[in-house]
Amino acid sequence: MIDNTQLRECIIKPALSAMQLYSDAAVELLIFTCAVESKGGTYLHQIKGPALGIYQMEPRTYNDIWQNYLRSQPTMLHILGANFDAYRMPSEDRMVYDLLFATAMARLHYLRIRKDLPDAKDIDGIWNYYKEFYNTHEGKSKKERSIKAYEEFITPR
Repeated sequence: MIDNTQLRECIIKPALSAMQLYSDAAVELLIFTCAVESKGGTYLHQIKGPALGIYQMEPRTYNDIWQNYLRSQPTMLHILGANFDAYRMPSEDRMVYDLLFATAMARLHYLRIRKDLPDAKDIDGIWNYYKEFYNTHEGKSKKERSIKAYEEFITPR
């Protein structure tokens, strides 16, 4: 498991700042997503599934971001090129070994949603947003177990 403080300070905040998308709400949503999806970075490839990286993004979601969303976002394409050396669509495997890039992709997934992010301190709001827009109604995440995973991830050892 990745230390959550280091993930926040060394990966998430710099990635979001480079994207000009930094907010406490975005940081907390990504921490929650990582905690639930990969057990805080324990898993870099889904067991019995295609999802990749600490946010466990599926290749089809990754491809959709690049092929459909980013085509209409020239400013964001420039930001990805300049800050993440992603001038063209890299292999989705990059999300496994490049934490900054994986963070950028997870944030872009949420950026496509036309609903404001929940407050950083609203754990129920974060859960609802994550469930609706990342895990979806078809996903296996359950509220109690997900919030427990998040709390365990953010609790100092």
